[in-house]
Amino acid sequence: MDTTEHDEWTRVLRAYPSMALETGLGDLPRREPVTLPADASVRDALQTMSERGVGSVLLLDTQGGLAGILTRHDVLERIALADTDLAAPVATVMTQPVATLQAHDTTHDAMMLMAARRIRHVPVLQDGRLINVISERDLFALQRLSIKHLGSAIAHGRTLADFQRVAADIRAYARHLMAQGVQARQLTALISRLNDQLTQGLVEMELRTAGLSADAMCWVALGSEGRGEQTLATDQDNALVFASDDPDADRPQWLAFARRVNEALDACGYPLCTGGVMAGNPPCCLTAAEWGQRFASWIDAGGPQELLQASVFFDLRAVAGRADWLDALRTAVLERTRATPRFIRQLVQVHLEHPVALNWFGGIEGRREGPHLWFDLKLQGTALLVEGARILALARGLPATGTRERLLTAGRAMGAPVPEVEGWVAAFDFLQTLRLTRQSDSSADPQQPNRIDLNTLNPVDERVLKASLRAIKTLQQRLQLDYLR
Repeated sequence: MDTTEHDEWTRVLRAYPSMALETGLGDLPRREPVTLPADASVRDALQTMSERGVGSVLLLDTQGGLAGILTRHDVLERIALADTDLAAPVATVMTQPVATLQAHDTTHDAMMLMAARRIRHVPVLQDGRLINVISERDLFALQRLSIKHLGSAIAHGRTLADFQRVAADIRAYARHLMAQGVQARQLTALISRLNDQLTQGLVEMELRTAGLSADAMCWVALGSEGRGEQTLATDQDNALVFASDDPDADRPQWLAFARRVNEALDACGYPLCTGGVMAGNPPCCLTAAEWGQRFASWIDAGGPQELLQASVFFDLRAVAGRADWLDALRTAVLERTRATPRFIRQLVQVHLEHPVALNWFGGIEGRREGPHLWFDLKLQGTALLVEGARILALARGLPATGTRERLLTAGRAMGAPVPEVEGWVAAFDFLQTLRLTRQSDSSADPQQPNRIDLNTLNPVDERVLKASLRAIKTLQQRLQLDYLR
C-alpha cells in the first residue's frame, strides 16, 4: 500500500471510533445488487453502471454464481488506459475471485477487509445468496447518521421533502443503535427527542405558511411522545392550545393549520391516530381556558369509559410555542387530581379490569392461533406499567410525565420497598427492550409490531418476562390496597 493509500485508510480508521463497529452487515439497509452475466460486453457494464448510478456491477456465471466484479476504480486502468475494446466480454477486465463477507460479519470486518485488499466494494452473502453490496461510501454514511447531523438537517429543513428524508434517517439511526445494544431507556428518549425536533420544524414551516405566530399557540405532545417513550412504531397523539378572545371565530384557522401539521407528520411516517387524538380535530384544538374546563370535567364527573379514552391527555408535554401555558395547565390539573379521591379510585378500577396475563400456575397466558401463542408486549405489558405509574403520579400531584420517573418518584413518596420499586422499573425497561427488538425485526407484522409468539422466546427471555409480569402484579395489588379498600 503506497503512502497516499495508507494515509487515506488511516483517515478512515480514525473516523470510526464514534461509530458502533459491531453492526451486522445483515442489519444494514439493503438494496438490490446490480448484476450482469459475465459474458456481457464491457460497454453494457459501463452503461449499466451509469444508468443505475452505482460504483460497481457484479458479474454472474452461467449458474448464477458470483464470477467477478467491475468497479469505477477499474475503469481507468483496465479499460481507458488499456484501450480495451468495449465490445469485449466484461469477464476479460473484471476482478476475480471476489472478496465477500457474510451477513453475520460486521461493519468492522468490512472496513478491515477493504483496507487489507485495497478495495471499495464488498458483496454480502447469506446462505450462499447475494443480498447486498457494501461500499466505502455506505460506511461513511453510517458515520454521518449522528444526532448532530440529524439535528442540523432538521434545522435546515424548509420543505416537506426535507423533513421526510430526515424522518427516514431518524428511523435508520434508531435501528442502527438498537442493533448495537443501546438500552431501551436511552433509545426511546433519543427517538422522542429527535421526533420533537422534527415536529418543531414542521410546526414552524406550517406557521409561516399560515401567517400565524408561535407566541399564540402551544403544540402539545401526548401519549408516548408526551412521556418521552416513543418506540420505532409510533403514531400521532397531539393537541393544540391557542390564544383567542373569540374561540369559535378563530378556531377554523387553527384547525386548518393543525391539520396540515398532522398530514405532514403522516407523510413523514408517523401515522394519523386511529382514535382521532390529533390537534387537527376540534376536540383537541382548544384555548387554555377550554382545556382547563375539559380536564375539570374528566376529573370531576368522568365515567369509566370516558376516563379510559382521556388517559392519554394526562401525559402532556409542550413541544413548540408557549410552554408556559402548558406548565400552568399541568399545575392546575395536578392540584385537582390530588384533591379528588373519586377520580383516582375510578382510574384504579378501570386499570384493574386488565389484569396481568399470568395463570394460576405462574405461566404466561397468550392467545392461541394455530401453532402460535401470541402475547402483546404493549397492551399486556408496558401499557399496564404506564397506567399504574400515571395513577400514582396523579394521586400524589407529581409533575413527572415519564413512566420510569413516575415510578421512582411515587415509589419514594409512598414509602414502597426499594426492591419492589426497582422491580417495576426493571420490568418496564425489559419490556421496552423486547418491544424495540421485535419492532426492528424484519419479520414483524407492521400492523401488530408489539406482538410476539411466546413459543419463540428463549428460556432466559421467558423467565425475565414472567418476572416482569409478576412485578406488574405487585404494582396492581398495591393500587388495589391503597385506593380500593
